Amino acid sequence: MAQYSAQLDGVFVALADPTRRAVVRRLGHGPTSVGDLAREFPMTLPSFMKHVRMLESNGLIRTVKSGRVRTCVLNRERLALVDDWLAEQRQIWEERTDRLEQFVTDPEENRQ
Repeated sequence: MAQYSAQLDGVFVALADPTRRAVVRRLGHGPTSVGDLAREFPMTLPSFMKHVRMLESNGLIRTVKSGRVRTCVLNRERLALVDDWLAEQRQIWEERTDRLEQFVTDPEENRQ
């Protein structure tokens, strides 16, 4: 459980930055070279590489170097951590709102 939590924390930290979210969104359309990705952002290449390393270290992307070109690929499986966590939270809150609705609408519940 602790490892799952640490992994999830890392993914959320990586996704907390708008530049990194934009990179993930762009890579959702397919693999792209670091140079092509960097052109879309108003920053130097070394600054952009910090974002790439953060995404890579948290498993959201993989990079592959071929000659002088480094290509980024989205790791969709890693995003499943977020999806699973959101599904758990959704279930918890739906159960709570269902109980609240039952309490509000059931006259016998209100008497106790």
